[in-house]
Amino acid sequence: MSFMEKLRGQLIDIIEFLDESRDTIVWRFPRQGNEIKNQAKLVVREGQSAVFVSEGRLADVFGPGTYTLETKNLPILSTIQGWKYGFSSPFKAEVYFVATRQFTDLTWGTQNPVILRDPELGAVRIRAFGTYALQVVDPSALLRQLVGTDPQFRTDEIGDYFRRLVVGQLGPALAEAGVAAIDLAANQREIATRLAGQLSEDLSEYGIAVPRFVLENVSFPPEVEAALDKRTQMAVVGNLDQYTKFQAANAIETAAANPGGAGDGLGLSAGMGLGAAMGQQLAQSLGGAAPAPNAAPAQPAAPTAGPPPLPAAESPWYWAVGGTQAGPGTTADLAGRVRSGEVTRASLVWQQGMAAWTAAGEVPALAPLFGATPPPLPPTGAPTGPVAG
Repeated sequence: MSFMEKLRGQLIDIIEFLDESRDTIVWRFPRQGNEIKNQAKLVVREGQSAVFVSEGRLADVFGPGTYTLETKNLPILSTIQGWKYGFSSPFKAEVYFVATRQFTDLTWGTQNPVILRDPELGAVRIRAFGTYALQVVDPSALLRQLVGTDPQFRTDEIGDYFRRLVVGQLGPALAEAGVAAIDLAANQREIATRLAGQLSEDLSEYGIAVPRFVLENVSFPPEVEAALDKRTQMAVVGNLDQYTKFQAANAIETAAANPGGAGDGLGLSAGMGLGAAMGQQLAQSLGGAAPAPNAAPAQPAAPTAGPPPLPAAESPWYWAVGGTQAGPGTTADLAGRVRSGEVTRASLVWQQGMAAWTAAGEVPALAPLFGATPPPLPPTGAPTGPVAG
């Protein structure tokens, strides 16, 4: 091999990037003095792009493939450099390899809780976390806006900015969803899709898209979660009275399976409690209220002022009509008979307490029924008024 062939072999280079880090987005090919030989081989693999930067200006972008770096392959760069030194002259340029594959399983989370106005719970503080994927869709925009001259740009350099961007968009996305906080789990996919579109739009100026965004969990503060747990327990229990009886029955069964000592005492106390509950239920079903367990005996009521007792009922009257007994009846009944002429002063009457049948006109209690009787008229010729003295 001649000296010129060896020299020509040294001038031809291979420019490539084999990523073993799995988190490098942009990597600058190292070159002494940034010199790249004419007719060097450029190898760009799937999921990569190669960006040439010459004298601070972005010259060319290459997609996947193998290229021989010469004038016909670098029209923009050749215009910048001039290619005036011939076949073997080097040209100064920087080559940046940009990973265009998806970077998956990147995590995000809210460092501080997001305040959300919930239609059921009111103002609540929630935290959320999940994963996302990034993908470079415009390598030139990425270099201009974020990378600059960074020789190795990794995912963690954009991670903090992305997390702040997510938190800024999370609150509006949850508010626009219009669902209660306890229903967010059923709407996580829809909310995540909306966030992915919004984040891709915000990152478009950097040449980055968010092809996948996952909202894994939305959590409440511990005190709110404890209150929700109690609410769930009450809904599961349902009828507290039936639940109490069920617990008492289980206690009796457990005590029966463990005789002696504390088991007997537990069974006895549970049985007494269950018996008292059954007694109360029975009393309520009969229309009365059962006394509370261990209640003190009822005290006699203190005497209170009130009206005198009612008079004793009137004994009935019996009377004789044509030699036949009639009655019984009240004094008002007799009064009706007197007005009709059925009972006269000579009619015999009797009432409990009288020794024998007596003429009605001779009974003092019935005298008002017959009215006052005037005295007999005086004899003829006798003075009818007072005699003057």
